[in-house]
Amino acid sequence: MFSRLIDEDLQNDLPLSLFSLSDHTLPVTDIICGVGAFPSCRILTASVDHSVKLWDLAEKSLLTTFMFPQVISSLAWDVTERLFFAASSDGSIYQMNLFREREAVGGGGVSDVVHATDETRNERLITVEDPVTCMVISMSSSLLVGTSSGLIHIYDIPTHQLMRTITTHKGFSIAYLSTMLKPVDLIGHISLTMDVGGSADANNVIPIRPVVAFQRIRDVKTRDLHEVSMLLPMRDHGYRDETTFYSEEAVVHDQSYFLQTSASQERGQDTVALQSRVTDLEAELSLLRGQLGQAKGVNNHMWENVVQRLIGQVKVKGVDGTSTNTNVDDSERVRKLGRS
Repeated sequence: MFSRLIDEDLQNDLPLSLFSLSDHTLPVTDIICGVGAFPSCRILTASVDHSVKLWDLAEKSLLTTFMFPQVISSLAWDVTERLFFAASSDGSIYQMNLFREREAVGGGGVSDVVHATDETRNERLITVEDPVTCMVISMSSSLLVGTSSGLIHIYDIPTHQLMRTITTHKGFSIAYLSTMLKPVDLIGHISLTMDVGGSADANNVIPIRPVVAFQRIRDVKTRDLHEVSMLLPMRDHGYRDETTFYSEEAVVHDQSYFLQTSASQERGQDTVALQSRVTDLEAELSLLRGQLGQAKGVNNHMWENVVQRLIGQVKVKGVDGTSTNTNVDDSERVRKLGRS
């Protein structure tokens, strides 16, 4: 696995191979994988021994061997695995169908060998003037062939007709080809600086949308106003049904509140207002009682001071008998004051 190869903890360990396919007698020139997840897919391998072998990794077995008159240097496999193309260094491209009418081709294992030198091989042969370096099948069932001279030929697979030749990289060898869907933002954009000499040259020029500076980074005001989208995390608890945390008593109470008549609502409002008024009056009565108690305390204190002062004056001026009578009168006044 690739994860094991880049694992830092396993850098000192010798990587072990999952499969060892050793049926080729000479060096392998190309390997291509079919549809499916590894290791349940099929692969095609090309070798200098003029053979292309079809393997089933799930069964770890060889399904079929295809023999060609030249050394195969490049392979291209249809996404449906119905056919594949094998190119040689002399510019010959062989189309190998993995089916015949009402029967499949191959699958006999090691003893099953399919030769590309049949009577109908010329019908499935595409001849390119330059050596082929790479091939790929597009999503529109077209075969793209890269050559050592920098030309890219586009062939129609059913008819083997050359539909277009791209000369943008002329003079440089094509090492790799890949196809992809055209982005939406490139549809409708053309280059206004093309120097087109004729209609043939116009087809070879690919419209390219110019790459401009990132405006939101260069413009400070726009950058400050830019909002960053955030993906909120998932909550730990899921959806809770209302019946699980809303009791029946609460439902009845809320229902009775919303379904009551206007008269009952007015009575309820009067009761609330009366209760509030009673609370205010009780608070006011408590305040008045406190103030009355304070006034009584001040009055008693003043009365005691006046009485004590008068008694002291009488004792100084009077005789013993008179003083006694005065004390008796003072005690009577104190008792009367206490009754009041």
